[in-house]
Order: sequence, then structure tokens, then C-alpha cells
Amino acid sequence: MEDRTIIMPVIALRGLAVLPQMIVHFDISRSRSKAALERVMVSDQQVFLVAQRQSDVADPSIEDLYHVGCVAKIKQLVKLPDGVVRVMVEGIKKAVLLGFDSVEPALTGEIEIIQEDMGNVSPAAEEAMLRIVKEKLEEFGRESPQIAKELLPGLMLIEDLGDLLDQTAIQMPWDYTQRQEVLESLDLEERYERVIRNLISELDILRIKKQFQEKVRGAVSKNQKEYILREQLRIIREELGEDNPLSDSEEYEKKLKALKADKEVKEKITKEIGRLKSMPGSSQEGNVIRTYIETLLELPWKKASKDNNDIRHAEKILNEDHYGLEKVKERILEHLAVRALTDKGISPILCLVGPPGTGKTSIARSMARALNKKYVRISLGGVRDEAEIRGHRRTYVGAMPGRLVDGLRQAGVSNPLMLLDEIDKVSSDYKGDTSSALLEVLDGEQNVKFRDHYVELPIDLSEVLFIATANSLQDIQRPLLDRMEIIEVSSYTENEKAHIAREHLIAKQMEKNGLKEGQLSISDHALERLIRGYTREAGVRNLERKLGEICRKAARELYRDEFPQKKGSKKSSEKPSKKSVKVTENNLEKLLGKEKYNYDLINESDEVGIVRGLAWTSVGGDTLQIEVNIMPGKGEFQLTGQLGDVMKESAQAGISYIRSVSEQYQIDKEFFKEYDIHIHIPEGAVPKDGPSAGITMATAMLSAITKRKVRKDVAMTGEITLRGRVLPIGGLKEKILAAKNAGIKTICIPKKNEPDVAEIAQEIKRGLELVFVENMGQVLETALVK
Repeated sequence: MEDRTIIMPVIALRGLAVLPQMIVHFDISRSRSKAALERVMVSDQQVFLVAQRQSDVADPSIEDLYHVGCVAKIKQLVKLPDGVVRVMVEGIKKAVLLGFDSVEPALTGEIEIIQEDMGNVSPAAEEAMLRIVKEKLEEFGRESPQIAKELLPGLMLIEDLGDLLDQTAIQMPWDYTQRQEVLESLDLEERYERVIRNLISELDILRIKKQFQEKVRGAVSKNQKEYILREQLRIIREELGEDNPLSDSEEYEKKLKALKADKEVKEKITKEIGRLKSMPGSSQEGNVIRTYIETLLELPWKKASKDNNDIRHAEKILNEDHYGLEKVKERILEHLAVRALTDKGISPILCLVGPPGTGKTSIARSMARALNKKYVRISLGGVRDEAEIRGHRRTYVGAMPGRLVDGLRQAGVSNPLMLLDEIDKVSSDYKGDTSSALLEVLDGEQNVKFRDHYVELPIDLSEVLFIATANSLQDIQRPLLDRMEIIEVSSYTENEKAHIAREHLIAKQMEKNGLKEGQLSISDHALERLIRGYTREAGVRNLERKLGEICRKAARELYRDEFPQKKGSKKSSEKPSKKSVKVTENNLEKLLGKEKYNYDLINESDEVGIVRGLAWTSVGGDTLQIEVNIMPGKGEFQLTGQLGDVMKESAQAGISYIRSVSEQYQIDKEFFKEYDIHIHIPEGAVPKDGPSAGITMATAMLSAITKRKVRKDVAMTGEITLRGRVLPIGGLKEKILAAKNAGIKTICIPKKNEPDVAEIAQEIKRGLELVFVENMGQVLETALVK
């Protein structure tokens, strides 16, 4: 290569000399060096590297630098914290620094590429030098087996003297000044002499060191050696602590490098690891810090699972797992469609509201399976302490993160499906308001930076799909209710229960009780009687228990027939073993005993003062017989049947309305002074309350006062005002189901509930006459016998 002079960026190295063919890492923090690096990266990526004579000089001049350096090519750049840049370079060729061309912002210099002089070395002399170097390397290897194992195999294969000298200087653990000497040796013989001199010097040092070690080893007796080792071990344990926090710290640092998280999180963990290193591992505070670091490292800061946005797949899964529930399924599929169109839509907070046993929790589990999300269930029933949601502050003994953060840690991803079960059962006490703590969690605008008191870092909950469940909306605080999208999961009809039992429950219970396909069969009539006579609920939980009871009895019968009595006993089993058990309407009572429930059917005839009302309970709908008696007295008004305040006020409003229209129904003015009115609602031992029995009690009282009979096949629901207006009510589907089961033909429903009726399945309304009423006049016209 011909000598030539060029202008190129210069980086001054402290404590490092780079040779041609040498690959090395080093860190850059000085602004001039970083500016030179930036200029290099936009051109040919070549830079001139030259060592400083004194490493402690921060701003070197040309006199502070060696003149011979190396042109190198940048192979890799890594940006580290605090503005440090880690560079990997490969040396290309030697060069001489003639002078600085520019100092600011980057250091650039005039560089002269130099051609190495091979000298007048004969081939025989070159071969002799090559052998001498290899012999010295072998001697070095015998004195230091570890270095021999790592370096010698590669060096002994080199047959070119120049390459061997350069690689020896590169590979040997020499100081940078020794490498600089080799770099400045342009003549082959001079380079050979310097390498041999350094090798001989290193050999002498190793031998002297070995002699000293042998002398010391011989002088120390066995007992002294054991004493020294024990004392050293004791001191090391005292310094490190029992749990060896240094090794823990190294493990945490290793995990931190692999952690995907924001800079703020990594800085916090790094700070805590530094604190852990500075204290003994046996201290209580060290254990607290260790637990805190492990919690932060286990959280999925930026680790998310890939959702399955295939609507057909989701629809298939939901239909496999659940019968009916069309509204819920439709809402889930809408959510999927929105996510597919927007890539990442704001996750809604859905709240499934309905009676127990209607499948709210299992719907959430199916949603997770359909969306390919991790499933986490958090039970909020009876949670009183706000720290259960937000976590405890780390200053408290036994502090831990809240249930939400712990759920994320269990899921291992930042976008699981999180079920907040029984959100209506949270309560408040002196430890804080749990419902208010949930406000931030369930607000899509706030939960992007949810702060747990224990973690002390903002956690993004926006990607979590929250599903809440509740039995009643009345027990949920209004601000909390306002943040959720309500989806009602209503009671099942008998037909729906039968489908669910056929498609899901029977097979599930057979598998649970060890029955194989074909070993148990339940007829349609038996299943219908089981649903009507042995369970009274909105869901299917008790139905599943009864099916489990049938399976257990069938399993016992099959097991007994599979292992008959031995011959010679009093009862020898000669008939073949039973292959299956058939449950019919006839043997159902033998398996489950007498029927527990029977529906309160309509009266046999029209009666005075008796009206059938409709009620909603936590286990579905029911019918109530409201009875009114009129007797001579002093105008007293009596209510029995454990009625709540709301129903008492409805009765008072009803009697006030009747008194206001007494002339219209030809009621004597003195009637209310001379007669007592007694309202009773069986069953007397069951508490009753709610705003839906007003028109029923008013109709019963007017019937008793006027002696006009009420139709036996009419039921009604609705609240009454003083002026006789009929107000809307809730739980309509359950009430209509109860009326249908009782044999009712006509139902009076508030006019304002007409939109709710339109959403009820035709199967439920079939065979019923639904009369929409706006005032008591329409109710009485329908209910009273003409």
C-alpha cells in the first residue's frame, strides 16, 4: 500500500491501544469523541484510534497522545444509560498522527497511513524467529495452564511471523503500553525483539510468583491453613450475609437486562438493587427490598399476548359453552369487530348482572378462551380493605401489592381478561372505601397510569379486558355503575334449562362421577319434572347438583352390579350385570325423594279481595297472593306478612287513591271510619319489599271494599301513585315466567315497560295476554269481573 495522508475523525483512548486485526469493545463518554463517532457513522465508518500517554487527562492535546495509532472500522454501537456509548471496533492498519485539523465539536486530525517494513530478514532467520516465539509461548503455557488452554491452540497454528507477533500482542494479557510498543515497531526485527522481551519478562514474573507461592505453602502447616481458611470464610459470611445478597443482586441485574419495561421502571429497579448491595442480607430491610425487586421483575410491563380476533372462532366457542344468552354473545362479537377494525380499541368494562347460577362467571371464562387471553378471577365478595385493591404501602410490615397487580403477575401478560366477581358485594369500613378504589381501575381514561401503593410506579391497565359480575344493580354505587356497560343475564326458561342440561350439565356430571357414555339416560319427561319439582331458581346451579346426585346413585348401582355377590352367599347374582341406568318420570322420585317445590297455581274460582301479584327475587320470579279482609272497626289500616317500608308506603298510596275515587265506585263516605282494612301477603315468615306491588294491593282493597270479584287468571305488577298512575318496574322476564308457570292467562304490565317486553323471547310470551296499563282504571277494568 502506498503512503498517503488523509483527514479523518480521531478518538483518544485511555488505557487502551488498538492493533490491526484486533477486535475490542470500549466505552465513550467525552463529547468530542461522541461527535467524532456521529461523523464517522454517516460516512465510511472508519476512525483513527490513538492512545493517551496519561489516562487521567480529560482534554488531551497532541503532546498528550502517542503519534502512532490504528485506523479502525466501527462494527457495533450500543447506547448505555447516562449518555455512555459502547463501541466495538476492528483494527485495520497503522497510521501516524501528524497534527490536529479541527478540535470542535469533533476531534479530527491529519493522518498518514504507513507501510510496514519487512526489513532484510532472510527466510531462514524468519523461520528461526517464528520457532523461538512459539517455544516461548509453550513455556508460558506450562507456567500458566489456564492461558495455555484459551490462547495457545490458535497462536500455534499461525505460520506467518508478522501475524504471530501481532496476535501474540493482542491475545496476551499485557498492559496497553506494551501493546503500544509493538504498534510503534514498524520494522519486523524490532517488533520481534519487543514481543520476545515482553514474553521473557512475563515468564520471569510467573516463575518468581510460583516460587513465592511454594515457599508460603510450605511454611504454613495444616492446622494453620485450616484456621486461616475458616477465618476467611467467617469474614466473608459476615460481609455478605447469610443469604448472599451479592449473588441475588447479580441475578436481579441479569433479569433486569432481559426485562421489557420503560426507562422509569428500570431506573427504579436499578436503584433498589444498589440499596440491596449496600446492606447485609440478614437485615429485615434487605428482605423487604428483595421482595419488592422480585415483584417488579415479575410484573408484565410490556409483555402482551396476541389476541385471537377471529369472530367466527369466538362465536363457535361461545355457542359451544353456552346455550342462549344472545345479548351477551352479540356484545362480545361487537367488541371483537371493533378491535379488528381499529387494531387496538379501548377495552370496555362490561358488567354482567343477573341471578346466581345463570353462568356469568363461566361466560367470562369462555370469553378468555375465545379471545385467546389469559384468565384471572378476582373475587370481591366481602372485600372491606381499600388496600386489597390499591396495595399496602411498603412502610407497613407484611406489605403486599393489591389484588389487581397480583392478578397481572399471575397472568404474566399486560392484557389478560380480568374477572371482578361479585362487584356488588364490596363494602366499606374504617379501612377505606373499596368501591371508590375501584373507580380509577374501571375508568378507561384513568387506568392508563394506575398507581398501586406497593409498586409505587404507574401501571397501564388500559389493555386489560375487565368483566364484572353482580347479582343486583341496587347494591352497586352509582359512580361505579356509571363506569360500566351493563349487560343483563336474565333467568332461564324451563326449555332453556332443559337444553343446558342436555348439552352441558349431564355430560359434565357423568364425567365427574366416572360414568361413561351410554351408562346413564334421562328421559325428557323426567328432566322436565326434575326442573319443575326439584329446583326453583333463576340459574342452573341446583339443577346441576340434582343431576350430580342422580349420577352418584347411578354409579353406585352400576358398581354394585359389576361386582355381584359370590356364589354360596344367601343371594347369588345369576342374572347378567346391568349395563346402564335409565331415569324416567316413574323412578325419579325413588332417586331424589318427594318433590320439594310446586308452583302456586291459579285459584279454582274468582274471589273477592284476593289478587295475584308478581315479584322478583334473587333466585328468579315468583307469584304472591295478596289478601284483603274488611271488618267492622274504627277505620284502622293493618299490614302483615313482613312487608318492607316501600310496600307499606305503596299500600298507603293505594288506599289514598281508593278514597279519592270512592264516589266513582259508590263507596259510602263513612266506610273508612267504620271498617278496618287488613292486608296480608303470604308467606308470613318471608320478608318482602319492593316497588312493584302497588297496583296489586290497590286492586285487592277495592275488590274487598266493593265486594266485586277478581278474575282468577289475572296477575299484575306495577307501582301506583296517589293519582292512580302506574309506574314501571324491573325484573319483567322473571315475573312473566313465574306467571306462566302458575297458569296465569292475562298479565297487567305498566305501559312504560312495553320496550322491555319487546326484548323478551316469543317462547316466554306465547299463550299469554299482556295488557299494558297506564292508570288504575285500566287495571281494574281488566282484573275485576264484570
